[in-house]
Amino acid sequence: MTSCAALALGACDGASSVASPGAGTIVFPAPAPAATPTPTPATTPTPTANFAATAVSGVTVTQDEQLAVFNAGAGNTLNGSAPLNGFAPQGGAATLAPFNAATLSSFFVSTGFVGAVANASDTSFRDWTCSSSTLNFTPTGAIPAANNCVTSLTRTAAAPAATACAAGTVDAGTNNNYRLCRLPAIVAGTLNLPRVDGVAYQINGRVDVGVDLGIGGAAAGGASATLNIDPGVIVVANANDAANDFLVVNRGSRMNAIGTVALPIIFTSQQNLNPAGTSDATQGQWGGVIMAGRAPIANCISGVNDAAGSSTTCEQVVEGTGNALYGGAAPADSSGTVQYVQIRYSGIEITPGNELQGLTLGGTGSGTTIDHVQVHNSSDDGIEVFGGTTNMRYLAITGADDDGLDLDAGYRGFVQFLITAQKTIGATSDSFSMEIDSNGNEDLLPRTFGRLANFTLIQTTASAPAAIRLRGGADFTFVNGIVRAVGPCINLVAGIDAGGGKSTIRPSNAGLQDVGPPLFNSVYLACNGA
Repeated sequence: MTSCAALALGACDGASSVASPGAGTIVFPAPAPAATPTPTPATTPTPTANFAATAVSGVTVTQDEQLAVFNAGAGNTLNGSAPLNGFAPQGGAATLAPFNAATLSSFFVSTGFVGAVANASDTSFRDWTCSSSTLNFTPTGAIPAANNCVTSLTRTAAAPAATACAAGTVDAGTNNNYRLCRLPAIVAGTLNLPRVDGVAYQINGRVDVGVDLGIGGAAAGGASATLNIDPGVIVVANANDAANDFLVVNRGSRMNAIGTVALPIIFTSQQNLNPAGTSDATQGQWGGVIMAGRAPIANCISGVNDAAGSSTTCEQVVEGTGNALYGGAAPADSSGTVQYVQIRYSGIEITPGNELQGLTLGGTGSGTTIDHVQVHNSSDDGIEVFGGTTNMRYLAITGADDDGLDLDAGYRGFVQFLITAQKTIGATSDSFSMEIDSNGNEDLLPRTFGRLANFTLIQTTASAPAAIRLRGGADFTFVNGIVRAVGPCINLVAGIDAGGGKSTIRPSNAGLQDVGPPLFNSVYLACNGA
C-alpha cells in the first residue's frame, strides 16, 4: 500500500476523506502559459567601431580623430550593411550618390555609381579574369571550367612539335600536353612571344629583360631590350628547378604584354597546367613579375630626394632580387604596357620582410600603362608599388595572402576601378585590402600621394586590424568606394613630425609636400561583419 507521505495528498490522519483521482490516473495542474520573451534590440555599432586605433612609438590616431577625418568628407555612410551581392553593389551601396571623380584629375572618368562596378550586369571584370572560391567573376552559378583559376589551362590535345618554339626560345620538353619553350636568362634586343596553341613559354630561374641602364640611362654595360607578348600567351615558371623563378624588366627596357578580353595573357606556375597541381589554397609557386623604372622614389639607398624627385643619385634595390635597381629622375619614364593580364600563384618570401609579390612596380613612370590586371593567390602582396608615377585602372586582386594593393616609398599616382578580395584560407594576421605608407619615414620626399576612385574592398581576414591602413608619410583621397570587412574598415596610423603634429592627419604643409589629412567622399563602410 502506498504511503501517505509518498503520495503527498494531505495529512495522514485525514487522508481517507480526500477524493481519489481513480485507479491509474494522475491529474497534473494545467501549465501556466509561457511568457513571451522581450526581443533583444539589435545593436548598432558605434560610429567609432569603423576605425582601428594602433599605437606606434607611443603615437595613436584615436578612433574619434579618425571618425572626424571621415566625417569631414561628403556623402559617406557609416555602419552600412549587406552592401554587396558577390562584388556588385546592392541596398544602400547601390543608391549612394557618387562623387564626380573627374574633378580630381583628367585621368579619372565620371561614373554614376560607387564601387568598382555599376551592378551585376556590369561586364568590366568579366572574361579576362579567372574565378575561384574567393571571388566569382562569372554571372551566376557554378564557375565554368574555362574561367576557373584551377582548371582553365587543362589541355587534352597532344603538345605541338618542338619546332613550334619561337625564335629566341629553346625547347624544354613537354608538360601536361603543352610544349614548353624556355626564355633566355637575359632577353636582349627584341623578343616576340606569339600565341601558338599548346605552347607555354617557360621562365627558368631569374629572367632579365635587358641590363640595367642606370638612373640616367647610360650605365656602363647596360643594354635596353623589349619583350613583346601576344594575346592569349601562357607564361609558366619552371616547377623542377631549385632557383626562384621570376621576371625582371630592368630600367631602360620594356615589356609589352597586351592581351584582350577574350585572350588574356596568363603568367602562372607550371603546376597550374595540371588541375591537380593547384587549388583555391595554392600560393607561392613562383616569384612573380617585376618592372623597374627611372621615375622618382623616396627610399634612396643613400642621401635624400626632393619634392620634385630631381635627384640623380636616388635609387633602391627591388626587394627579393638582391641587385635589381629602380628609381631615377624621369617621372614620365616608360617600362612598357601590361593590359588584360593574369598573374597566378606567385609570391615568395626570401627572408622575413624580403618578398617577391605578384606584380612589383619599382619607380615606374607615368609612361607605363597598367590596366586590366588580375593577381590571384599571391603568397605576399598582390601588387606592391615602390614610388614612381604609374597610374592604374581595372585591378582585380584576389586571394592575396598579405596586402591586396600596397603603395609606398613616394608613389604619386591615380587608381580607378579596383577590386580586392582577401584570401579566406590562411591569410596573414597583418593583411590589408590596401596598405598605403612610406615605411615609417614620415617626411621623406617625394611624399606618397594618391587618388583612388571606384573601389570595392572585401576584407575577409578577421585577424587583420582593418581593410585600409594608411600611415605616416602618405596623402590620399578615396572616392566612390565600398568597404566590407569582418573587422574595422579603416586604420589611420601616424608618427610625430618635427612640429609635434600627427603626421597622417596634420594640416597641410607645402614645405613637406603635405596637402592635409586623408579625404573620403561617397564611401560606404560595412564593418565588423555588417
